Amino acid sequence: MAKAFASQGDMEEKKTSFTEVGEGLYAFTAEGDPNTGVIIGDDSVMIVEAQATPRLARKVIDCVRSVTDKPISHLVLTHYHAVRVLGASAYGAREIIMSDAAAAMVEERGQEDWDSEFGRFPRLFQGHEEIPGLTRPTTTFSDRMTVYLGKRRVDIMHLGRAHTAGDAVIWVPDQEVMFTGDIVEFHSACYCGDGHFADWPETLANIASFAPRAIAPGRGDALVGEAQVNEALENTADFVRSTYKPAARVVARGGSLKEAWDAVRAACDPKFSDYAIYEHCLPFNVARAYDEARGIDTPRVWTAERDQQMWAALQG
Repeated sequence: MAKAFASQGDMEEKKTSFTEVGEGLYAFTAEGDPNTGVIIGDDSVMIVEAQATPRLARKVIDCVRSVTDKPISHLVLTHYHAVRVLGASAYGAREIIMSDAAAAMVEERGQEDWDSEFGRFPRLFQGHEEIPGLTRPTTTFSDRMTVYLGKRRVDIMHLGRAHTAGDAVIWVPDQEVMFTGDIVEFHSACYCGDGHFADWPETLANIASFAPRAIAPGRGDALVGEAQVNEALENTADFVRSTYKPAARVVARGGSLKEAWDAVRAACDPKFSDYAIYEHCLPFNVARAYDEARGIDTPRVWTAERDQQMWAALQG
């Protein structure tokens, strides 16, 4: 029986959790599905990550309404991926914030990513008929910006390339809590198909320099306390290194993509095979690592057609 591509065979509903990671700060998590952050200010609420559809976004809104009736004023999107941004319309936020680089990626490859991810994640895109179109920001920033939710200060920063070229992190200094998007994962595979392997560890070090008391990662459980935060940072760095180095060795000796696949599996399977979406991410991760090792700095655009071509090559 042929192995299902990406998450096409994963149709089981995930259990959601809503965890307080600081005073007025919450992480909506769902067993390895995309997480969403909630920041409650004096008079309004900021959401971090929109979910894939308005249907999924309403699950987040239900959780928000269980703790506050303040209006949702801001939506921050840490990067451009469809599973993160296409539920935006449900929140009714007056301000949608992305980095300049992420906003440019929406225009450059947003539709292609939507089409590609639709085929990879059928469960997450149930109810897709409600999506009004690509999500575009109302506000962008280059390196950093600050939003005040009343007296509560929220810093939104680009600390370096990692999961994508445009990743943002959100820092709430009064609680020393960070929302990292997919730069940091916990017991979930990193998706590296748009990644920058050489830069990722330094970006993780930049996050560590803030000494967060808690992190809401892109996927996986909320991380509360120094021990869990450090474990996730170190584990994410190990995942990135363990993916890239075997592929780079294959490229250095003139080997093929299929040889890189075998080498990465040999290095990563013993450590990470039980992680959420591991099998989903692996072919994209290997393809990107192979490209970066060959000197291709800007990740190639993923399309539904390229997905299938790559999958066929790796299965051959």
